[in-house]
Amino acid sequence: MSARYPDAGAAALPFARVLKKRIASEVVSIFNDRAKGQKPVARRPDGLFGPESVVWRVHGDVTAMMVGGVSGLLLQMLHPAVLAGVWDHSNFREDMLGRLRRTARFIALTSYGGRDEAEAAIARVRAIHARVSGRLPDGAPYRADDPRLLAWVHVTETVSSLAGWIRYAEPRMRVADRDRYVAEMARIGEALGADPVPRSQIEARRLIEAMRLELKVDSRTREVAGLVLGSRAHKPSAEPLHRLTMQAAVDLLPEWARRMHGLAGAGPLTPLVRAGTTGIARTLRWAFQ
Repeated sequence: MSARYPDAGAAALPFARVLKKRIASEVVSIFNDRAKGQKPVARRPDGLFGPESVVWRVHGDVTAMMVGGVSGLLLQMLHPAVLAGVWDHSNFREDMLGRLRRTARFIALTSYGGRDEAEAAIARVRAIHARVSGRLPDGAPYRADDPRLLAWVHVTETVSSLAGWIRYAEPRMRVADRDRYVAEMARIGEALGADPVPRSQIEARRLIEAMRLELKVDSRTREVAGLVLGSRAHKPSAEPLHRLTMQAAVDLLPEWARRMHGLAGAGPLTPLVRAGTTGIARTLRWAFQ
């Protein structure tokens, strides 16, 4: 008669649950300042979008949004007026994590919050923009509520988030769904005062190409990019994930943007960065199931 052994699968279940909870808790702490009592935004179907929207699908993926968010930020700062608003009116040097958390929370509230939460978040941002103005190093005036500057911020955030999703979650995403995502995101862009606002991938690409002549890199651009890419994780244990996210964000940039920033293009380590990020993405999806 053969000996009976405990069911290894059953024994592993409690450990798996503990591991999933630990991973999820660590990720939640990145985006929510527990010292301020912040909690994850609850998904409410009465908001600007809903369970059937592409926005819910795309913005629910932690890795794609982290990589896309940093990549979008690197694109945004190539516009001197957008950079000036951050340089002159932000404490990003002392609180980079806080700035990233505020951006992530805005995205969460407008994507998943109820209509009241989303509209309140948009109103807060518009009020901030209305107070931000100044002059560029060459003396030209700028205002953060300039519809064209808001259009640049909106389109770069949109295309970068979508690119992160396609690369690390849904490589075969249908063209119709890609266009639908851009069209859905237009609601937020319009609400913030952006103009023009693209409603398809083609319109987004055309807007970016039309604004490329306004982009430039100077010492301030390089300093801010260095602070973003050289930032530290919220705790030492998260540093490997943080480093990989930064590398994946640079890899996600269009080639012309990498050249402007003076960042290396695809190389021998690129497949490792993409494979590692894909593995992290799958792990985080498992943790949040």
